[in-house]
Parts: sequence; structure tokens; C-alpha cells
Amino acid sequence: MDRLIYTAMTGAKHILEQQANTSHNLANASTPGFRAQLDSFRAVPVISDGLPTRVFVVDSTVGTDFTPGTIHSTGRALDMALQGKGWMAVQMEDGSEAYTRNGSLNVSENGVLQTLDGRSVLGDGGAISIPPDVTIEIGTDGTVSGVSASGKAGIVNVLGRIKLVNPPEDTMTRGDDGFFRTTDGAPATADSRVKVVSGALEDSNVKVIDAMVNMISLGRQFDLHMKMLQSAEENSSKAGQVLGLSS
Repeated sequence: MDRLIYTAMTGAKHILEQQANTSHNLANASTPGFRAQLDSFRAVPVISDGLPTRVFVVDSTVGTDFTPGTIHSTGRALDMALQGKGWMAVQMEDGSEAYTRNGSLNVSENGVLQTLDGRSVLGDGGAISIPPDVTIEIGTDGTVSGVSASGKAGIVNVLGRIKLVNPPEDTMTRGDDGFFRTTDGAPATADSRVKVVSGALEDSNVKVIDAMVNMISLGRQFDLHMKMLQSAEENSSKAGQVLGLSS
């Protein structure tokens, strides 16, 4: 009885958390460069002075699905996708460095190359400044070039090069803001082998059908745990009746 209650109670609780993670994946099915979160269950025994008869069920975050998404052309000059493995470095509000594969970029009012949510894209020497009235081109090595609309035709000015990194995937952790960071918090070293596809974006790697099937499966598991708790309550009630008759 005791083990049944603990297992069913903690199992139902963490199933709700897995549903939340699956819902998060589904909500980002159309977010460029998004990486799906993976989860699993594991059993944790309750350590106490008594016998080890009680076990908690815990939702364990296995990690991230780093499978690349499909790259599709957009024709937009400020869109970029990364071929194969690799990340683009951005600067956070606290000055720290984080990484993303969402290459949908924009130029701020102050002329700084940024992500659509306002994070400055880092270059070899910090943020990349874009002068006014220029046409932007992003090279395969991340070089950002500009052609002045009012200057001489054919003159290309190099404005900077986007910092592209490729640290081992097992050293990358996802933050609550959706950006990735190295486990030790140290900035990753630029990797010249990371290549860019300009005028394109990488789709999310979330498989919508699989995620929806997982949601249905989790819903059924939650119902099963609720039935287990009801069974425990019924067994306890009947046991109380038997003990009452014997007294």
C-alpha cells in the first residue's frame, strides 16, 4: 500500500512535467533552429531509518536532441542557417556569451546586428555594427559584408565576422531562456569549420506527430496513476472495515 501510493503520486506529478516539456517542444515546432528536449523516468528509493520499501518516480531530463533540422531558402539577406553542427554566438544582457542556431537576424535602431529577440550577434571583436544605407551579405564563413547604396558600385566593405563555434554537444546545456551555454560557463572557441548558408533558415527538429503521440501516451499514463491512487484508497477503506469488524 505504502509503495503504491508513493509510486503513483510521484509518477503522476512528473508525468505532468513531461507533458509541459512536450507542449514546449510542440510550441516551438516552427521556431528556426530549435532543438527538442528529451525526457525519461527513473526510480529513486526513499532513504530513511525504516526498510527501503518506498520509491519515488522522478522525471529525468536526458538532454537535447541535436539532430539537424531541414534547411529551407527564404531569400532574405539577414537570414542564415548553419550546415551540420555548430552554433552562432550572441551576447546576453549580463554580458555573458550564449549560443543559438536561430539565424533570423535583424539590424537594431542603433545599427547593431541582432537576433529578432534583441540579442547582439557576436563577432571576432564584439558586437557587429552595420552602417546605414548598406546591403548586407553573409558569407559561408560568417563574414558580414556591406555594399553602400550611395557609394561606388562593386565596392564591398567587410563589417565583421560572426563568431561560429562547435563545442562538444555533451558540454552544452540549455538555459531557461532557450539559449545554450557551455557547462563550465567559459566562452567557446571559434571554429572556422562551421559553415553558413545565407538567405536560408533551419527548421526546428521537433517531430510534431511523434510529440502528439507522446502527449496522448502521457495522458493515458496519468490516468493509470490516478486509478492506482483510487485503488489504494479503496483498499485502505476496505482494510479499515475488516479491522472494525474484528474489533
